[in-house]
Amino acid sequence: MPHSLDDLNRMDRAAFVAALGAVFEDSPWVAEAAWDRRPFAGKEDLRAAMTAIVRDSGPERQRALILSHPDLADKAARPANLTAFSQTEQARAGLNELTEDEIQEQRALNRAYRERFGFPFIMAVRFSTRPEILQGMRERVANDPAVEFGRALEEIYKIAGFRLDDLVTG
Repeated sequence: MPHSLDDLNRMDRAAFVAALGAVFEDSPWVAEAAWDRRPFAGKEDLRAAMTAIVRDSGPERQRALILSHPDLADKAARPANLTAFSQTEQARAGLNELTEDEIQEQRALNRAYRERFGFPFIMAVRFSTRPEILQGMRERVANDPAVEFGRALEEIYKIAGFRLDDLVTG
């Protein structure tokens, strides 16, 4: 249910966290810290504040945030750890309609990516096609680990932005 920025600015901490706690995957601590930065003049101020909280949180907390994300299109893990947001985002990108060959490649790429980097492949898939996602995985699995850590965070910021657009009006 979308909330107006005025409503969010007036909420107590618990209501604010309940409203925005899912913006960053399984990481309500971001919304909790953002509550202290109210009032927000606009949606962009809220987005910037939440992003800054993550940027300033340090590598250990950032790694935990990255690790909270599921593997893309992993049907075996879906019931256990896929949030409603992730389910919707992956479905919009067609990841619930992969062919058997695409499923096998996706699993192999997810496995190779996790082995190389120690965290899941993250991509803001809302406006991506299945072939674009697979191509992104093929390309990014060869990246330097430090580069890919930063890329994962940038993708998380995009995902959070999309989620804020869904949750906040005005």
